[in-house]
Amino acid sequence: MKMKLRYWMLFGMLIVTVVPRLVYEVPGLVDRYLLHPSQAEQRQAGMDGLAKEASKSGMAQWENPEWRSAVEKQASSLHLGIIVKDASGRERFRFMPEGSNYAEIRQIVFAEKGQLQGSMFLYGPKPGNGWGVALSIIAAVGVIVFIGLKIGRVVVKPLEAASAAARRIAGGDLDFELPTSTVAEVIDVRNAFHAMRNELQESLIRQSRLEEERRFFISAIAHDLRTPIFTLRGFLQRIEKSMHGSPQKLPHYLEICSQKAEQLNRLVSDLSSYTVTDSLDLSMRRERVELNRLLADLVAEYAPIAKEKKIDLRFNASPEAIALHADPHLIHRAIGNLMDNALRFTPANGKVTIHCSTRENRALFSIEDTGPGISAKEEARIFEPFYRSDESRNPEYGGTGLGLTIARRIIRAHHGELAVQRDTSDEGAVFAGWLPLASVLK
Repeated sequence: MKMKLRYWMLFGMLIVTVVPRLVYEVPGLVDRYLLHPSQAEQRQAGMDGLAKEASKSGMAQWENPEWRSAVEKQASSLHLGIIVKDASGRERFRFMPEGSNYAEIRQIVFAEKGQLQGSMFLYGPKPGNGWGVALSIIAAVGVIVFIGLKIGRVVVKPLEAASAAARRIAGGDLDFELPTSTVAEVIDVRNAFHAMRNELQESLIRQSRLEEERRFFISAIAHDLRTPIFTLRGFLQRIEKSMHGSPQKLPHYLEICSQKAEQLNRLVSDLSSYTVTDSLDLSMRRERVELNRLLADLVAEYAPIAKEKKIDLRFNASPEAIALHADPHLIHRAIGNLMDNALRFTPANGKVTIHCSTRENRALFSIEDTGPGISAKEEARIFEPFYRSDESRNPEYGGTGLGLTIARRIIRAHHGELAVQRDTSDEGAVFAGWLPLASVLK
């Protein structure tokens, strides 16, 4: 049972007050109704008879010595005390056995013709309740001990465990479990500690993953940059020697150096963009973007590369203007990565097609190529950081394995999605995505 601490305190005070009093009355009740019930019944019957007879006789009989003697005898046998007072309150008769502690138990009023004549008071012995006192003291002590143990279990013990847990958290130890309780405030503290522990554990897991990714990131940088730098340095040495020995090889060496420099530029650009995508929510500058125009500019930008590789680059624009509320530079970067990926993997005389349309409240886009395609194994990992398929390991492509990761992060940061679609023939790949519309211009 869940209860607030203040109610637990009130409940405890009520138990401490009521239980000893109830226990105090138990011995008298046991004596009266269980051990000596006949005496109690006999006394009650005698009191009723005496009261009835005195009521009929009135005050006059109390002046009769014989009446008084008979009443005293009867009262003595019943262990009763009697005091009679007239209408003015003056005592006219008293019989109270010595050596007993008596208490008033009944009053009989004498009246005649509507006038108060006097009153008779009956007294019975107070029960000696030594057992009651002893039991009430024991009950009080027992209740206090019980409440103390209960408070220790549901309040003190959980709070001590919470204090120990706080020290363990400060020491970096998150392996703890706080005991349960029935006090609402203690339950709240327990839940807060467990929530904090879970958050810290998740934070440490995320930190561990980020640290692992950082180490992998650094090793990937070293690996990806070392090869083109080594090649570039070697050909620069050859150029230096060719200037004196074989001048006719100089253009070929310069072309290779230019390719390696471009590869280095692409590597550094991808790595730089990847680090920025971790804080996209803070760096994004949204504005109104017309998707058809952005894609047309990208097609024009990549047209010379496509022409050089003899690739047919086509753009199927939407018949209606599509407005987005997005960061134009990031969207340009994301879709540009997809187009760059398609052009690098599409062989000569191949085709890359960009589609754009709308459906419901979404702007749809896709980049389709006629390259080697994506296997089922690659499809599951294609968006992982630094993942590269066997084809992309060819020095001719020179990618970092970050382009698709960057593209998906940017699209998702704009509350959209990007996925890969694989043809069953394993020929070519389609990267399709969507972004929420700001509005559709008619």
